Amino acid sequence: LRDTLPPHMRLATFIPTGSDTPLAGEVTGGRVTAFGDRSTVLDRLRSGDRTPARGEAWPLADVRLLAPVPRPRAIFCIGRNYAAHAGELGNEVPPAPIVFLKLPSSSTAPNDPVAVPAAAAGRLDYEGELVVVMGPGGTVAGYAVADDLSARDLQKAEPQWTRAKGFDRSCPWGPWITTADEVADPQALSLRTWVNGELRQDASTGDLIFGVERLVSFIGETCTLEAGDLILTGTPAGVGLGMDPPRFLAPGDVVRVEIESLGAIEHAIA
Repeated sequence: LRDTLPPHMRLATFIPTGSDTPLAGEVTGGRVTAFGDRSTVLDRLRSGDRTPARGEAWPLADVRLLAPVPRPRAIFCIGRNYAAHAGELGNEVPPAPIVFLKLPSSSTAPNDPVAVPAAAAGRLDYEGELVVVMGPGGTVAGYAVADDLSARDLQKAEPQWTRAKGFDRSCPWGPWITTADEVADPQALSLRTWVNGELRQDASTGDLIFGVERLVSFIGETCTLEAGDLILTGTPAGVGLGMDPPRFLAPGDVVRVEIESLGAIEHAIA
């Protein structure tokens, strides 16, 4: 059966050192190879093309990784999708997925420093999350890693979460998209988050209340899912707000989120 599947691929958008031109390519080992044509990662997601990259190659250390799809059309997010996380914030387990949106402008590079708007910086929190990346026709094309940065003061003060969760650069993600055929079970991956080297979140995506298939189906009941759309599946326990006393992010702090088989992102708070 494995031989009948399209070859797996890690799709990245990047800028080589000394250039200002974004390229799309394939990550293999410690190198990234540009596609020989001018296709983008979004083109590959739409077409399902898995032709190996055959252009110029660079060591990953010599490129700046960008968000794989720099401005996704839609970024759907799921709240309280781990029972332990709901509990640490004093919330009940929801009977159905809680869906909210981040804006396209919240998408940002996986490893760049994040400059947070002043209004969102007072009680800034991290949320390591598994990302589902959509393909055409409501299919799942792949998976990635994200930090759902959250302004807890705004989240508490306002009845909806658009400003608290969707502010500019609030979604560092990547470091690339691992195509779905390479992930045997997206609900069997370890997820860990560190702040300044201190392990804060240590869980399994097996603890998701609503799994990938359910989330795709639930959102698709009312919203057409298109290639390149993202679904952030929720965060496990261990966020700063859940600590006693709470511990929020400050300028200079470094957040690292790592998911088994998918890679890691690491960004500073600027």
